[in-house]
Amino acid sequence: MNDNQKYYCYILSNKNKTVLYIGYTKDLKQRVKQHRLGTGALFTKKYNCYELLHFEKFITMKEAKSREKQLKNWNKEWKWDLIKVTNPDLKILEI
Repeated sequence: MNDNQKYYCYILSNKNKTVLYIGYTKDLKQRVKQHRLGTGALFTKKYNCYELLHFEKFITMKEAKSREKQLKNWNKEWKWDLIKVTNPDLKILEI
């Protein structure tokens, strides 16, 4: 799989780790940059969700979108548990 075939489902949070935002994209680096500049989504701008805490790679956009929908239906505790599996210290991930 080359970089042009990757899609991502990702989770952002705010500085105080009180809000989670879930999205999907083809270009994770650019999308996180958009969120940080306030041009990504109204929700992330309103709640200052700019810190990338988790992401997963997929081959197709359909898979990434499906995972996004699945995660959005999870309760908050399950989302935090998922994040802590790969990022137990809740460090801001760099791409």
